[in-house]
Amino acid sequence: MENNRNFAERFDWKLAAILITFLIISLLAISSAQTTGQYGETNFVIKQLQWYVIGAFIIAFVMYFEPEQYKKMSWYLYGFGIFLLVLLIFMPEGPGQIGEPKNGAKSWYHLPIGSIQPSEFMKTFYILAAARLISAHHEKYTIKTIKTDLLLLGKIALTLFVPLAFIMQQPDLGSSLVFIAITAALIVAAGISWKIILPIFIGGAAIGSTVIWMALYMQDFLADHLGVKPYHFGRIYSWLDPYSYADEAGYHLITSLNAIGSGEIFGKGYMNREVYVAENHTDFIFSVIGEEWGFIGASFVICLYFLLIYHLTKITLTLKDPFCTYVCAGIIAMITFHVFENIGMTIQLLPITGIPLPFISYGGSSLMGNALAIGLVFSMKYHYRKYMFSAKDEDDL
Repeated sequence: MENNRNFAERFDWKLAAILITFLIISLLAISSAQTTGQYGETNFVIKQLQWYVIGAFIIAFVMYFEPEQYKKMSWYLYGFGIFLLVLLIFMPEGPGQIGEPKNGAKSWYHLPIGSIQPSEFMKTFYILAAARLISAHHEKYTIKTIKTDLLLLGKIALTLFVPLAFIMQQPDLGSSLVFIAITAALIVAAGISWKIILPIFIGGAAIGSTVIWMALYMQDFLADHLGVKPYHFGRIYSWLDPYSYADEAGYHLITSLNAIGSGEIFGKGYMNREVYVAENHTDFIFSVIGEEWGFIGASFVICLYFLLIYHLTKITLTLKDPFCTYVCAGIIAMITFHVFENIGMTIQLLPITGIPLPFISYGGSSLMGNALAIGLVFSMKYHYRKYMFSAKDEDDL
């Protein structure tokens, strides 16, 4: 009985309730999305439920180990993730082969159990490695200076460059942006001086604006010297003016806007969709929610994400171990960027990228990758009592 009470006290029931709510929303949205006929007889609801069950086992397994063990394993996991990215390059690319490209990107292992995208797991492995790197740096350099901050920044940049180079080679712009967002959050959480951070962020914004300007007015230069592909230009053009490219790159965005807009305040009701949106069970699942449940339902989903991020932030602020704090900060950034980018691209706030909506979009790799990350948070919350007191305090007790 004592063990049961101890588990009940240490387990994060609120986080579990949030995830169960996402499960219900995901199954309802996917069950409606797959009625359009574009998917044949495939039942994605059953498959998504299976991925959720696997995700639950991943969370339970990850929660079993203490944060200190993940700190010790962080570089090994990072190396394993790099190995998976490198191995993918050498996989055969023919039809039906393990490394067959999908939508022009060689980003998946096509296995009998389903398609596995290693970059989804690499995100969490990278967070663990970067968190250990930052915590170790602060332990070594107890006095902060511009020089030590620049040194830390260089270490983080090198750790980022390795996986980012392989992911960009696939190419996978969406995942690359997620890695950059995670890195930005970790840089801020690491306490690097704003004298260094501010110029970097301003420079990044300037580069992004310049790239968009060049995409509009210097397409030949980007194509000849930087290897930018036509579909990259199409994403920018369709984002800024989708109706001029209604039959091409703007088609997805226009149908998404029509679906969400037609839902109005209360939506058309479950299974009462009228607007056809391609691939609406994955990246465009929010269009289903907006059309069927309207502004009220879409707002509920957004508020649920705010609740998740708020809860994760509260956990982060209670943790005493720097490594755990940095890991949670990276996970929060990863989920936040996914939500902001996915919902933003469906309403023309941001360009379209292949980023799923966490815990709602159909996809085994995305769900397992997020389960791995959330499992770490469960672990840190579950084992938190062991780190509440310093060694001196424990001796006094």
